[in-house]
Amino acid sequence: MRVLVTGSAGFIGYHLSLRLLAEGHEVIGLDALTPYYDVRLKQQRQAMLEANARFLGVSGRLEDEAAVDAAFSDAPEVVVHLAAQAGVRYSLEAPFSYTDSNVTGTLAILEAARRTPPKHLLVASSSSVYGMAAGQPSRETDMTDRPVSLYAATKKATEAMSHSYAHLFGVPITCLRFFTVYGPWGRPDMALFRFAEAIAAGEPISIFGEGRMRRDFTYVDDVVAAIDRLIGKPPVLGKPVSPADSLSPVAPWRVVNIAGGRPVELMRFVTAIETAIGRAATKELLPMQPGDVAETAADVTLLRALVGEVPQTEVEDGVRAFCDWFGGWRPD
Repeated sequence: MRVLVTGSAGFIGYHLSLRLLAEGHEVIGLDALTPYYDVRLKQQRQAMLEANARFLGVSGRLEDEAAVDAAFSDAPEVVVHLAAQAGVRYSLEAPFSYTDSNVTGTLAILEAARRTPPKHLLVASSSSVYGMAAGQPSRETDMTDRPVSLYAATKKATEAMSHSYAHLFGVPITCLRFFTVYGPWGRPDMALFRFAEAIAAGEPISIFGEGRMRRDFTYVDDVVAAIDRLIGKPPVLGKPVSPADSLSPVAPWRVVNIAGGRPVELMRFVTAIETAIGRAATKELLPMQPGDVAETAADVTLLRALVGEVPQTEVEDGVRAFCDWFGGWRPD
């Protein structure tokens, strides 16, 4: 197939593009290499993708209509829209970057998909849309009308806009609610990278929520395996796959949790990093940050019904793989 991956030089986009290329697909990668974090990391990911003759890189922002049109010019059969402004805490500092990328940028992708419809459009969302949901684990059919961060609000907008386009123009769309993805080549602003960097340097680490938070950590290889399998499962109006299906009654649209459904205490995650690096951390326990939630836990009944299996990598194994990569990675 010909697959367009937006955010191909990003963390998940890079790993997904590698997997698709290894399977023999053509990949069109749209990325602007924005400097939200160390751009050298993105440049290294991009260079490895460009080493494959079946990869075509398109440079540009989502808000740039010409760049989006160029990415759609070869009529991709599948589009996986992963590009976004990420991070809950950064949304407190630079809110307009979130509306520009996550709302306006997603609208540009939806408009392009209306003009050149793919067989399946998959759109990145986030577990943050659940907010401070009272019930755990979070189900795709739960209410998501009370976001507690602007980042979550823009992801909720992404879901709502994509539903309207699926209804109006019949484009099959699956929204992917990711739960704390981690692994090699991960983002430097995420806890695993920051903790590993500090522990290796003998510096203290800040643990928010005083160490009582729990996260449904999901290893990146498991995430891209799930996306890969979902590519061939576009939603069909009127054909739910199980009683747990979030399939819209008025559109070929659904939302799916991408996680293992096994939340882990943050302190266990830190212990795994200490073990992998071989050094104990000096821990500063701090209160919860604005916009954070105490726990994320996914109900993965629908994911299992769609693809037959769910992410299984244990935190200790995934953290060790990250630390092995981190120990050898150096910026150019």
